[in-house]
Amino acid sequence: MRYLPITDADRAAMLAEIGAPSVESLFADVPPDALLDRPVDLPGHASEFEVEGRLAQLAARNLPAGGAPFFCGAGSYRHHIPAAVDHLIQRGEFLTSYTPYQPEIAQGTLQYLFEFQTQVCLLTGMEIANASMYDGATATAEAVAMANRVTRRSKAVVSGNLHPHYRDTAATLARYRGFTLDTAPPDPRLEEGADALAGRIDDRTSCVVVQYPDLFGNIADYGGLAEAAHAAGALLIVVVTEIVALGALRPPGDMGADIVVGEGQSIGNPMSFGGPHLGLFAARSRHLRQMPGRLCGETVDGDGRRGFVLTLSTREQHIRRDKATSNICTNSGLCALAFTIHLGLLGETGLRRLAGLNHASASRLAERLGDKVVTPAFFNEFTVRLDGSAADTVDRLAEEGLLAGVPVSRLLPDAGLDDLLLVAVTETAGEGDCDRLAEALR
Repeated sequence: MRYLPITDADRAAMLAEIGAPSVESLFADVPPDALLDRPVDLPGHASEFEVEGRLAQLAARNLPAGGAPFFCGAGSYRHHIPAAVDHLIQRGEFLTSYTPYQPEIAQGTLQYLFEFQTQVCLLTGMEIANASMYDGATATAEAVAMANRVTRRSKAVVSGNLHPHYRDTAATLARYRGFTLDTAPPDPRLEEGADALAGRIDDRTSCVVVQYPDLFGNIADYGGLAEAAHAAGALLIVVVTEIVALGALRPPGDMGADIVVGEGQSIGNPMSFGGPHLGLFAARSRHLRQMPGRLCGETVDGDGRRGFVLTLSTREQHIRRDKATSNICTNSGLCALAFTIHLGLLGETGLRRLAGLNHASASRLAERLGDKVVTPAFFNEFTVRLDGSAADTVDRLAEEGLLAGVPVSRLLPDAGLDDLLLVAVTETAGEGDCDRLAEALR
């Protein structure tokens, strides 16, 4: 706290105002074993040159995604990004703008957000989309909260094959919003299917949340689940963590989804050590006023010229205040721009071709691995069953310069699935890379 320009008296006055006895009490929800009870163990001061050298040494110990054959996915994917994307998003009018508080001035920003919304609707098969959210996990949590508002119910049925980070984010919101999550057990081969989820729906259910493709790479048709949810007065939320998949798969909207959310990082955005990423949010038009975030619209000015405006802004900072649907305070604007530029460069034909390359490469590797693959139908990611610990295998192969995938135990440590490995194959994995992985796993 010593770097904050406030006095002890200032701090005491603020604590008194909020009714907290001490600064430490503000961290009461943090588990004690996660709190540091001693000064951070860092070296003393050094010159800028020395610090740069030391940090470079530490960074050199990393094995970056582009420095080895790379098969990691599980919600964050390595794809080729055209150089034009980075060039254009670094233009000053885009890079330095934050969010259009006086929106009509920023016509360029509003136009690309309008185009972004259109692209998301076309990809997902939905009718409306907002101007982006923080990431796929927070978009999922907001979707459940939205379903609760629409149905006036407070229980969400959650697939056990939803990414655990997404589930945990929704659980955090549930804790403070007063709703519950009924989570099914994980099902790597999707043997139970959607019927098991349909059996969990009752008259208190606001929504059913599924992932497409799911955590283990499975592809399923959720049309029947949508009908079961609707028959009970609930909504179907479909989560897409690998948005490139929608260049090849049936859009969730065509299966009866009411809300489609996802992660847009795969298009235009690098993995960036986990962020910033890009949340996608689309829905049926009848739920327009329950959506979080902002929506951009097209109109004409007094002279009949085409223009763009913020059509709806549900944020608490604007006129809705305590009636806001969400406390989402901004959007991932620059990431949305990168998404829009990349998808615009690809076009529909290019996206379909990109999706086809991903699926073809994954299929070739799966054929090489044979009966080790446990995922019956997949896009570019599937689950492999090993003879021993997947985590140990990944560590051993990383030492040999091969990033083999993500152990399921890293995401589901208590599920007894230690021998399962998630393998993602994008267009960046060459045939030689796949041969090397197949041989190593054998």
